[in-house]
Amino acid sequence: MAGFLDRAKQQAQDALAQGKQKVDEVQAQRAGGELLKKLGAAYYAEKRGSGTADATEQALSALEAHIATHGDGFLRS
Repeated sequence: MAGFLDRAKQQAQDALAQGKQKVDEVQAQRAGGELLKKLGAAYYAEKRGSGTADATEQALSALEAHIATHGDGFLRS
């Protein structure tokens, strides 16, 4: 009986770890999407004359840092 409980406990822990990993992936994709929107808004504002090149560069740097950490999978979604 102890072996059964140990296996059940391990399966539950594995399922929990998989769920946490999926949540982390979704959160990283959402954050990447938000950074991409901010870059687009900064670029648009710069081209319209109401934004600055510095703001666009900051948005680009933040997006590149996110990609370096989490990958660029959110760009394909």
